Amino acid sequence: MAHNINFDENTRRHSFFSVKEKAWHGLGQLIEQYPTSKEAILHAGLDYQVEKTKLVTHPNLETNDESENQLIPVPGFYATMRTDTKAVLGVVGKDYQIVQNRDAFTFFDSIVSGDGILYETAGALGQGEKIFITAKLPEYIRVGKDDLIEKYLFLTTSHDGSGSITAAFTPVRIVCANTLNAAMRNMTNVIKIRHNSNATERLKMAHQVMGISSRFSEQIGQVFNSWSKKPISDPQLKKLIEFAMAPNKEVLGNVKDGKLNALSTQFTNIVDDVYEYALSNPTQQLPTTMGTVFGAFNAVTGYFQNIRKFADDEAKVKSILYGGTGQLRTQKAFDLCTDFVRHGSDLFSMN
Repeated sequence: MAHNINFDENTRRHSFFSVKEKAWHGLGQLIEQYPTSKEAILHAGLDYQVEKTKLVTHPNLETNDESENQLIPVPGFYATMRTDTKAVLGVVGKDYQIVQNRDAFTFFDSIVSGDGILYETAGALGQGEKIFITAKLPEYIRVGKDDLIEKYLFLTTSHDGSGSITAAFTPVRIVCANTLNAAMRNMTNVIKIRHNSNATERLKMAHQVMGISSRFSEQIGQVFNSWSKKPISDPQLKKLIEFAMAPNKEVLGNVKDGKLNALSTQFTNIVDDVYEYALSNPTQQLPTTMGTVFGAFNAVTGYFQNIRKFADDEAKVKSILYGGTGQLRTQKAFDLCTDFVRHGSDLFSMN
């Protein structure tokens, strides 16, 4: 079985999918439309969990006495096992960190927030101990001088302790063990991540190390430049901050209706802190920020980056970058600034 594609005894399907082109030896699922990451995981049969279990040995194998009280743990070593099939995938050390299959897709999703990645193939080899994903990047993504945009971006990782998580570009469309090996021999812009405690977090940022960036960054520069020329009064600034920092619909409704007495002290203190930052921080005194829409947006981002207290640096990163409060409020501020430029003061009666 040269392809070595996993056959799932539970689903009676091979763990592989391919878009448009016929799957290897007719195995796996052939689909017509590019899937989302969640769909790709299901099509490829990668929706299984892997866990570390204690590794034990038995001193009396020759006597066939296999009672549990005779089992002796092997210190410092663990077995990795699929929770669905109970297949043992490998033996690893105590510091080995499992990166679940769904987490492997965070590498691709983090490039453009999951929108636009063209997943071509994905699958599992052996009993599921090794997985691979190949994809094409959308046209609005830039890679260095754009010479890699037509190549496949692929990621492979294992659950048996045999190697690092590897992401790279290759001209080879991976459909089996043989083409995975060929892709590994012809890869460029390579990054390798060890299976340790911060592997998943490093995976989210790996595309930046590989030189992958969105052309949207150029467009954002143009947007911010136009915002720096759009004036906003102090009362409008205060209202925009209140709208942006409202944690739920109830608070937002009270802000809209002017029910200041219904607002919590905690919320009003946060608004005051952002407003004070907008008016007094040295970075807010520049011509591009003082009294401008860009200054309003910069006040919200600056609050989370420089004023807000976090338990530690990890908590701060999660809040600002990985879907936490900082990222949500910043996105709301961005949307409000965009609408304000279009509608002016009418914005606050429209929201």
